[in-house]
Amino acid sequence: MSRSAVALLLFVMMGHCWAARGEAAPTDSGLTAACAALQTMEWSGIQDAPTQIVNVRIVDASEGVSAYCKVDGYVSPQVGLDVRLPLANWNGKLIAVGNGGWGGVLAGEACNSHLKRGYACVATDTGHKGRGDDGLWAVNNLQAQMDFGYRAVHVAALAAKSIVSRYYGKNPRQSYFISCSTGGYQGLVEAQRFSWDFDGIIAGAPDMDEADLTMRQVWARRAFLDESEKPILDAQTVTLLHEAALAQCDMDDGIKDGLIGNPLGCAVDPSRLVCKRGQKRGCLSDAQARAASRVYEGPPHSPERPAIRGALAGSELMWTDRFPGLAFSSEGADSFFKYMIYGASPGWTSATYDFERDYKRLGMAALYSDTNPDLRRFKAAGGRLIAYQGANDVLEMPGAIVDYYQTVEKVMGGRQATQGFFRLFIVPGMNHCVGGDGAWAIDYLSYLDSWVESNRAPDEMMGAHVSDAYLASLSPGGMASLLAKDSPPGLRAAVAAFSLRLPLEATVPVTFTRPVFPYPLYPKYVGGDPNQAASFKAATP
Repeated sequence: MSRSAVALLLFVMMGHCWAARGEAAPTDSGLTAACAALQTMEWSGIQDAPTQIVNVRIVDASEGVSAYCKVDGYVSPQVGLDVRLPLANWNGKLIAVGNGGWGGVLAGEACNSHLKRGYACVATDTGHKGRGDDGLWAVNNLQAQMDFGYRAVHVAALAAKSIVSRYYGKNPRQSYFISCSTGGYQGLVEAQRFSWDFDGIIAGAPDMDEADLTMRQVWARRAFLDESEKPILDAQTVTLLHEAALAQCDMDDGIKDGLIGNPLGCAVDPSRLVCKRGQKRGCLSDAQARAASRVYEGPPHSPERPAIRGALAGSELMWTDRFPGLAFSSEGADSFFKYMIYGASPGWTSATYDFERDYKRLGMAALYSDTNPDLRRFKAAGGRLIAYQGANDVLEMPGAIVDYYQTVEKVMGGRQATQGFFRLFIVPGMNHCVGGDGAWAIDYLSYLDSWVESNRAPDEMMGAHVSDAYLASLSPGGMASLLAKDSPPGLRAAVAAFSLRLPLEATVPVTFTRPVFPYPLYPKYVGGDPNQAASFKAATP
């Protein structure tokens, strides 16, 4: 790393003078020069995050994203960084994006929609290289385990703030974090461990305790498959279950629309669908009813072993879908228990997990926990936290975040005290992070920004259902590897939904809109056009 040059020091000093005197920020040409200058700076002195910049370059404008300075580097020893700095129209804020799976990839493309809105943005690979579903990187690598478990996003935030400060000549006015799945886990870890890193956090479908999550996935797979690894439930039987769920609970929100508006209040009893004597169609076998009950109920639980409820009513069609029905695969679970728990046995497989005994071993995965309900420091720091969860999610089942939120309320002094800084939104009909039958396209960032900047708490958020046909026609972006050439339109739509930029452009076809309210409220129809959000009001279970 080169030593700081006198000219660069003068540039930074001038930047601070501009900020202090309220003068104009550097021009585009000045920021272009500043981009190259970043590589000559000394970064190893960043407290708790000694950093090395490996490469910088200007990326030209494309696809609605303005030109930006791209900074590649790492925080010692190996936390990869991808920092993107707008050349024009910087809004004075920094946003960090998280990861999916077990990390291992720099998800810098997730920054593009935020760059379009003027944010500087940072992504990290969580301290290792990997496919996202393998845990081999963790074998005898305690540093990498700590980086993934809690350190990487924190040090990436420290490094990015320093880079932003030197590049623009002033500190970011606000810093936010936004992500889903593993990224949701990372957001909660930040709120719990590093309460001062971000002014606002959006944690979507968070992995609630990676070890417990993995155990729940093993349970779902064990319930869903027979001893020969063949599905007990097929597309026909899950459709029957889904229709039964709708028949029982669709009208709970006041309108028959194919959505369960209050999914947490709906419980399906598969035993009622068991075939009667002589009946061969439109019913379940005893084995199928038992399997469905186990998926709904979740792992065994007792007073000494609390467990989280399984899949919610309404999610049934996801049970046999290749995507995002990844909850029923074993690769990620096997990798976790083989490699990622410090001292675990490489010979372990999910097939040998003993639900009556092995839950006692999960404490060995303490590095991967985000369930501390004590958020007093985050609240005292003025932080704002939005968590959201799709009701039809079968990868991260909703009961986990609901259980966490309820525990936070108990610790923080009740619902009113908690909702002053933390709100949970359960989105009816939404799959894992995005997609599904509900109004899942929600501009969470605008609501968070308004809460942080103007203290306007999100009493409701507007959701939109984007046309599946439109989504299926889009390029799936960086997730194309999940698709075969002959993938059905529904699967293409589900994958493309991850690449949809928010807020939605006017040209995006919307089928219907609906409000989403903070837990425990849910939307109830009060009259009018059922495709318009104004026809729904908040209801209390």
